[in-house]
Amino acid sequence: MAKVALIGASGNAGSRLLSELSERGHQVTAIARNADRIASLPGVTARQGDADESQALAALLKGHDAVISAVNFKTNDVKTLVGAVVRDAGVTRYLVVGGAGSLEVAFEEKLIDQPDFPDAYQPEARAGGEFLDFLRGVEDLEWTFLSPSAEFVPGDRTGQFRLGQDQLLTHEGGSSISFEDYAVAMVDELENPTHVRQRFTVGY
Repeated sequence: MAKVALIGASGNAGSRLLSELSERGHQVTAIARNADRIASLPGVTARQGDADESQALAALLKGHDAVISAVNFKTNDVKTLVGAVVRDAGVTRYLVVGGAGSLEVAFEEKLIDQPDFPDAYQPEARAGGEFLDFLRGVEDLEWTFLSPSAEFVPGDRTGQFRLGQDQLLTHEGGSSISFEDYAVAMVDELENPTHVRQRFTVGY
């Protein structure tokens, strides 16, 4: 059992991560701007917190074995988050709910740069790529960045999926992963770290 702080615990990915962590018996401090939206689950303590408020966030993170963040990239600063995790809170294990835009679809060709990549998703995807680039230069943190497949949607928890590295995983009919199975892959990584200071991806 680990003591985990989960930032963004009420969102699409965060709520599924919270459920998976609770189901596996971890002790979770669930953090969101509106703590009332956090699900009441075994082993979960809800706390109000904002990723933009570094000092207050660091106080919430202290004493945990790991931090998982499931927040929007374009509205949050990677330097603030990493500073709160490493230098202020002293937590050295940091797992990030990443994006698919920076995954490669061919040699040196990213998904975000394809002609059919939706314009509406460009700002968030670009910010996610910059977040990953920043992490790759951080040496005093055991970070992991888990990118979902292109379609990241509600679905079933099957426990049946594939893992990859920097290439987009595809299957007949597209590229997808459910929030529920994504959470399984993330908590697997938390419990058995195999992608420290790496990005990896999950898909069907």
